[in-house]
Amino acid sequence: MKKYDYILLLALFCFSPIIANAHVKWFTEQEPEKVPIEQILSIPFIVLALLIALFLAILSQFIPHLMKIPGVSTVDMKLDGYRKYSSYILKYGTALSFILQVVNETMFAPEFTIHHSWQTVLMWTIIVLLLIPHHIATKAAALLMFGLFLYIWSYTGWFHMLDYGFYLAIIGVFLVGKTKWETAGFPFLYLGTGLSLCWVAVEKWVYPAMTIDIIHRHHVPTFGFPADIFVVLSAFIEFVVGYLLVVGILNRLLAVAVTILFILTTIIFGYTEVVGHAMIHIVLIIFIIEGISFYYPPVKMHKSRLDQMIFVFLNFLFALSIFLLIYYRFA
Repeated sequence: MKKYDYILLLALFCFSPIIANAHVKWFTEQEPEKVPIEQILSIPFIVLALLIALFLAILSQFIPHLMKIPGVSTVDMKLDGYRKYSSYILKYGTALSFILQVVNETMFAPEFTIHHSWQTVLMWTIIVLLLIPHHIATKAAALLMFGLFLYIWSYTGWFHMLDYGFYLAIIGVFLVGKTKWETAGFPFLYLGTGLSLCWVAVEKWVYPAMTIDIIHRHHVPTFGFPADIFVVLSAFIEFVVGYLLVVGILNRLLAVAVTILFILTTIIFGYTEVVGHAMIHIVLIIFIIEGISFYYPPVKMHKSRLDQMIFVFLNFLFALSIFLLIYYRFA
């Protein structure tokens, strides 16, 4: 793969529809209306799914060539040197994110407003514990985060809170720190963040009217596509990013591209976007540093290139089907 191919791949993500990374519930007052499954499984949807599966199958064979690009291996080694700071970035980055939230009188996300003084006290307690440089304080903060997460879960429902499943992964990383399970922390963070992105993407297919309302309300550019097709494309972009994080493909490149996308969405959606996605930014910074050195991609179980391509092709379609059917069933 030539240097220009690498730049083109980065540009593909950077200039993809920016609505893909906007959390729909935060920016619309439109009531959710589930469309018939027949409308979701349209001809454009099926064709796109097949084309993307084929693209990912081919992409999986080009990954080793990325390291041969001049300068890439040098950057890779430089980033490897910062891995020792990853746990600190997550710890203090979470504290910063929580400060933004509590100042905005919210918890975890802009849609969960603080209504009681004890919630404010609990948020500040978590922040203070995270700022204390000792793993016992970090674990205590994680337990309080988990308790607050469960409290919100109790009145919003488990289905709704799956949008923020990456917080459970963050809590898990804090709890296993300085233990024999510490090495499982960041792989779990990749998994939780990737699955959250996939889950949120499906919302745009099941409730397209909400996203279309955001497009019209905030004058989001659709790059010449009709609004309904644009929504389908946006959801696919977000789903693919989540899927690639889970399977361990292009993690550093994806983290950079998605970070740029979040910065672009801030231009349209303002401070709410900053507060809502601050935690994701911290996670993406960690992904840029960590790469996938600890991860053995499932595709490597297959030896021949053809077997690997078939695996990626079918695995993507299977994951897409499972997410869509489960979301649609319980939405």
